Amino acid sequence: MPMPDLIRAMASALTEYSAQRVAQPVRTVLEVGPERAYFGVMPAAIDTPAAMGAKLVTVYAGNHARGLTSHLATIILLDPATGALVALLDGRYITEARTAAVSAVSVDHLARKDATRLAIIGSGVQARSHLEAIGHVRPLADVGVWSPNAARCEAFAQAASRETGLPVRARSSAAAAVAGADIVVLVTASPTPVIRDADIAPGTHICAVGACRPTHREMPTALVRRARLFVDSRAAALVEAGDLVIPIGEGAFAADHIVGELGRVVPGACQGRRNADEVTLFKSLGMAVEDVVAATLAVERAEAAGLGTRFSLS
Repeated sequence: MPMPDLIRAMASALTEYSAQRVAQPVRTVLEVGPERAYFGVMPAAIDTPAAMGAKLVTVYAGNHARGLTSHLATIILLDPATGALVALLDGRYITEARTAAVSAVSVDHLARKDATRLAIIGSGVQARSHLEAIGHVRPLADVGVWSPNAARCEAFAQAASRETGLPVRARSSAAAAVAGADIVVLVTASPTPVIRDADIAPGTHICAVGACRPTHREMPTALVRRARLFVDSRAAALVEAGDLVIPIGEGAFAADHIVGELGRVVPGACQGRRNADEVTLFKSLGMAVEDVVAATLAVERAEAAGLGTRFSLS
């Protein structure tokens, strides 16, 4: 799945969802086991491209100590005409790549056209995929990175510099990383804010990707309140996104602070950035339709290349 192709596919999927041409409920999430890990079920069906399936995703914070990634997923694709099983896919990489591709769509439509300086808060797999994806929609000149684990942050910065040829530098703090940035990506597992309102300069675009539970947040209320706010799914954001749920519960703003869904900005049905000084914010939760469309693209490319393993359940 070349990233430019995936970015285009995600822009289309977002548009179809916001046009109400996708059947997709808010995901069901269970807390399981003594770790209170998360198990999510995410089904979706879309007419164009014709696709149907579901992602089964788990988040086990303790997996790093076991030598496993914290986020694991399996995607099941079904024939939308018959309901028959079409494919089983490892959803870990698809989740990583499609999430970054969706953020790139938000950058393409909401960041300033002259944006070249990127800050990434976090140094995991999403940091790597976001650096790649955003580089396809803006000509990046400088990248600052910070995460609580200094050694991991430095290792990521060095590896990313080698792989991209860009100056990717580990910073001493989140405030230092976002200083002077035009685009800020938040990809942490923190349940509490990792940046301050004062850290974000006028004209910045923020991709807020972590904090996918109603009790978790990556941003302070003041920052969310002053930003022009967009989401992937309004229905999900008002239930799952702590960055919105908590301030709304505080009475800081109401649900109508959400300007619109990104899928309405892409076709021009909703105005995005209005001026160069505005702070724009895209709160990403991730949607099943993104997984199903990305998985369908992967299967089409695999079949064309003669990849994958065929099997029968009979």
